[in-house]
Amino acid sequence: MRWILSLLHLVQAYAMMLVMGIVFLPWALVSKRGAWAACHAWARYAMWTARIMVGIKTEVRGEPPTGEVLVAAKHQSFLDIMMIYSVIPWGKFIMKNELVYTPIIGVYAWRLGCVPVKRGRRADAIKKMLADVKKGAANPGQLCIYPQGTRVPPRVEKPYKAGTYALYRELGQPCVPVATNAGVFWPKKGLMRYPGTAIVEFLPEIPVGHDQETFMTELEKRIETGSDKLLDEAGA
Repeated sequence: MRWILSLLHLVQAYAMMLVMGIVFLPWALVSKRGAWAACHAWARYAMWTARIMVGIKTEVRGEPPTGEVLVAAKHQSFLDIMMIYSVIPWGKFIMKNELVYTPIIGVYAWRLGCVPVKRGRRADAIKKMLADVKKGAANPGQLCIYPQGTRVPPRVEKPYKAGTYALYRELGQPCVPVATNAGVFWPKKGLMRYPGTAIVEFLPEIPVGHDQETFMTELEKRIETGSDKLLDEAGA
């Protein structure tokens, strides 16, 4: 039964993504606020139906940033993307280049100012993004990056990439680390969804001015320690 409910949730959520994407598209094409409204509405809808259909509750802890900051988050699941995006006012993501060509998602990612990154060419993508910011071509907001570069299952170790420091240094913005345990309930792979309370926690920001070693050490320590505590809380 849980497998069937998980499948039904997946199907109806993506069907609603298509519906909302089409309905909001005219507004999104003339105003970035339309793209923002569509994405926020769908994220909240998907989380609401996850609670009803498969028993996944969501909780946000800490203070979601509203100013110009770099958000560096633990990434375990598609769920943590929705949870973070639903509570920050003008979020935009560094994302895989392949998503640009995904129907609906690609159009809205472009309108939101997300930055596609080709595998193996992350440095070039960061340079282009920084150039866009300086020229005023990129929209203000909260830039979200996943320091490990991909979804990482709970308790699995994967190195943190230096691209996060490059953004932190060049943008001259504080960095807000984010911990999560979302992967326990909405795994990276497979269809099954499991009941419980998925949490993302916005941790105290790291101020500007740190060197690379200090910044990367502190970032990893905060995110991994925070995520491990949330995993322990979930009984993982």
